Amino acid sequence: MPRAVLPKLLLPLLGLVAATVADCPSSAWVQFKDSCYIFLEEAIKVESIEDVRNQCTDHGADMISIHNEEENAFILNTLKKQWKGPDDILLGMFYDTDDASFKWFDSSNMTFDKWEDQEDAEDLVDTCGFLHTKTGEWKKGNCEVSSVEGTLCKAANNHILISTLVIASTVILTVLGAIIWYLYKRNSNSGFTTIFSTTPQSHYDDDCVLVVAEENECAVGFD
Repeated sequence: MPRAVLPKLLLPLLGLVAATVADCPSSAWVQFKDSCYIFLEEAIKVESIEDVRNQCTDHGADMISIHNEEENAFILNTLKKQWKGPDDILLGMFYDTDDASFKWFDSSNMTFDKWEDQEDAEDLVDTCGFLHTKTGEWKKGNCEVSSVEGTLCKAANNHILISTLVIASTVILTVLGAIIWYLYKRNSNSGFTTIFSTTPQSHYDDDCVLVVAEENECAVGFD
C-alpha cells in the first residue's frame, strides 16, 4: 500500500468524524432547539399505530411529541412551508387507561396540550391525537387507521450523536487495525527488524562457552 493511499483512507474517516458533531444526521432533518425532526412523506398502509411508530424508530427517532406553543408553531410552519404535509398528522401519544390520561410514546412529560373544543367519547380506549395542520390544534381520533400519508418523527440530538459516534469509532478502529497489520507484514517481508522481533539468541548456551574456556586453559598449561 503506497503512502499516498493513506490520506485517501483517512479523508472519509475525517468526514465521518465531522458528521458526528453535526446537529442533525442530514439535510432531510430540521433542527429546533435541542431536537431534530423529519417528516417521512411515504404513504403507507398500517394495521396499528405501532406500524407508524416503527417508521420513526427505524430512523433512530420516535413519533412526534410537543411540549410548548413555540414548538407547536414551529412544526406547523415547517409542515406548511417545507414538508407539505397532509391536513392531519398523527401525534406520538396514546391514551393510558390505567390513569385515564394521554401520554407520549417517547416517555417525555405531558407538559402542554392544544386540544380543540370537542366532546369526548365516553370510552377513550384506542384514542390517539392528531395535529390539524390548518389550525395547529389537536384533535382526538381513533388509533385504528388503515393508512397514513406521512409520519412525523422527532429525536434528541444526543441520541443521534451517540449512534453516529459508535459507528464512526468502529470504522476508524477497523481501518487503523488494517493499516497497522499491513505495515507489520510489509516490514516482516522486507527482512528488517521490527518492534515485534526478539533479540537474536546465541547458537551456544552458557555451558558450552565455559567448556571451551576450560579447554583453552588446559592447552596453555601443556605448552
